Amino acid sequence: MSISASMYRTGADHELTPEEEEQKRFMYEQMAPRRRKFIDRIGYDNWDPFPKPNDPMELRMDLSKRTTQQLVREFLQSHRGQYSNDYGRGALETAVGIVNKDEKYRGIFDFCVWYYNLLLEEGHISHDD
Repeated sequence: MSISASMYRTGADHELTPEEEEQKRFMYEQMAPRRRKFIDRIGYDNWDPFPKPNDPMELRMDLSKRTTQQLVREFLQSHRGQYSNDYGRGALETAVGIVNKDEKYRGIFDFCVWYYNLLLEEGHISHDD
């Protein structure tokens, strides 16, 4: 019987039920002497063979409460016509940068908004473009 390292102390104390205590004793007795030595070193009472599952990775969202994938999917679906792989990668890279609040992408975003407004003011494009 092999027991992974994740089955050792999680750092959070919790009371074991009598059934869990019985399972813990059974697991300990079934272990190879080498593994038992490790448990003895940390202390049998400190050993937690029933770790709680890890929390899911934090989902990062933008101000509109969308994930990077949602933003890119919506953007590309709203895009008229076909687009290249490079175009899609650029959109994804920008979305990741903005959601992660990377200053580089904030600068790119601010410049694009400024440039768009400049072109509008000078009549080079219309609101329909």
